[in-house]
Amino acid sequence: MDNLDYGIIGNCRSAALISNQGSIDWCCLPEFDSPSVFAKLLDDKIGGHFAINVSDDYHIDQQYYKNTGILLTIFDNGSDAFTIWDFMPRYRMDTQQFHTPPEVIRYIEHIKGKPKIKIDYQPKLEYAEGITNTYVKDDFIVSLTYHEKFDTVFLYTSFDQQKVVSGDEIVLEANGFFQLCYNEKIFAPSVEKAFLELTRTQVYWLNWNEKTPEYKKYNVQIRRSSVVLKMLCYEKTGAVLAAVTTSLPETIGEMRNWDYRFCWIRDASMVIKVISELGHKNMAKQFLKFIIDLIPDKDEKLQIMYGINKEKKLTEHTLDHLSGYMGSKPVRIGNAAYIQRQNDIYGILMDVIYEQFMKFKTEIENIEDLWTITKGIVWVVNKHWEEPDKGIWEFRTDEMHFTFSKVLCWVAVERALRVAKLLNKNRKIEKWSALEEQIRQDIHDNAWNEEKQSFTQSYGSKHLDASVLLMESYGFIDARDPKYVATVHATGRELSHDGLMYRYKNQDDFGLPSSSFTICSFWYINALNKIGEHRKATAHFDKLLSYSNHLGLFSEDLDFKTKRLLGNFPQAYSHLGLIETAINLSNFITKDEQVKENVG
Repeated sequence: MDNLDYGIIGNCRSAALISNQGSIDWCCLPEFDSPSVFAKLLDDKIGGHFAINVSDDYHIDQQYYKNTGILLTIFDNGSDAFTIWDFMPRYRMDTQQFHTPPEVIRYIEHIKGKPKIKIDYQPKLEYAEGITNTYVKDDFIVSLTYHEKFDTVFLYTSFDQQKVVSGDEIVLEANGFFQLCYNEKIFAPSVEKAFLELTRTQVYWLNWNEKTPEYKKYNVQIRRSSVVLKMLCYEKTGAVLAAVTTSLPETIGEMRNWDYRFCWIRDASMVIKVISELGHKNMAKQFLKFIIDLIPDKDEKLQIMYGINKEKKLTEHTLDHLSGYMGSKPVRIGNAAYIQRQNDIYGILMDVIYEQFMKFKTEIENIEDLWTITKGIVWVVNKHWEEPDKGIWEFRTDEMHFTFSKVLCWVAVERALRVAKLLNKNRKIEKWSALEEQIRQDIHDNAWNEEKQSFTQSYGSKHLDASVLLMESYGFIDARDPKYVATVHATGRELSHDGLMYRYKNQDDFGLPSSSFTICSFWYINALNKIGEHRKATAHFDKLLSYSNHLGLFSEDLDFKTKRLLGNFPQAYSHLGLIETAINLSNFITKDEQVKENVG
């Protein structure tokens, strides 16, 4: 079964996806949201790829090098063996700036024997829209296209360039390299330089991961997910991407295909909150700078999403020449959701701002800017919280009074109150306290459904929604409150299917959802744990972890029946949910452990 069996490499400027057979099937250069160089993922005939092929007698294994973003693909047939070390260079230079060139290095380590390989190098620039021609030059291989836009990519290698391009057999007898570069190199690459880049990148990742604390359980999964989240951060601006792909379908053959190479304020804020919990405060500082730069005017309303370079207009159009992942059209670039109104983003952002005040109050730069943003958020919420919106799931037609949006409007004001208290802004406290109580009471009056014995998706609705489970996590209700306990049980009964959760079951703009949104399963497990059902939560969590791909990576969705990964990949939402759930389950103390602690 095809299970999105890919690994991700990246350097906080761009990323590439490499199959379990060692083929680069998705890569955009020079940046995450640039047109693709390889897009076999979205069209296996014309998309383009970079494969290193061997005979059928080879066993191929794949793993990450320790806790890094360096991917190893190991080829072994018993007598002959070699390893591909795939990475995108990232390390700190003497200037203290990070070296993050738009490059992929494939370092080939010869292990034993005389492996015979054939290179299948098929770059297809600009989303494969026009013809890409490839030429062998004295020092490099260059590929270029003149279709509408002019674009080039360069390949440097220690192997015979003509054999690389023609796909003729190459016998491996020593270490070698390939270096795919968006820019022509001034100084010629070499095997020795490629190895030095590899070593420096190893050191960077090992040092970065050392900051991640140890937990009682699930350390492997927490560390791998944290590296994924780091690779989804765009260092130039501080933006955090939802995923590195576009148009991987939520269900094979359907039209729920979206471009996720953007920064959603909600997703990014949730990522930053979790990554801050792991001690990686620089990412939080960079993201807050991104937010400050986006809001030049005090009365400017936030969009739900932006381009990674702070673009505000994300016009959506389709690439009709691409057949789509497993024939699932259309392939979209851009995302029309940027024009939607989603009132929950203010609370999620305000929650992150408050967390940074709490953790790093004495270190926060731009504290006045953040206080101005805090006041602006409350002003916007006060003006708009009673209006319907599109909700967390971005319904493209109906606007409703979504419970999650209302709860997060309450969160915005409640966290702003906490910040005001930290800064001794007493004049704001009285005014904002009344608004906070008004919103809280409105939710209790309108979101609870007595017949369902649950808080529901929207005011007056009978539909349940997994996002409502988060009301406890955000402090709106206590986990022991009978209404929350009842909501968890009702949501589990109605939305759980074979251990996986629906977001909701009511029909949306595209009909009844037929796949499970992965983070919703993590939310449900967290909720079970919070209401005291730790053993059940742990069993669900362990089962869910088994549905990852071979490298422990998750996409956006899971197929209910086959459990195959679906949707854009790897998904920030899924991995932040994994980390949060793993930490909560790891921190849970059983009665036996409590007795031991008391005795000790």
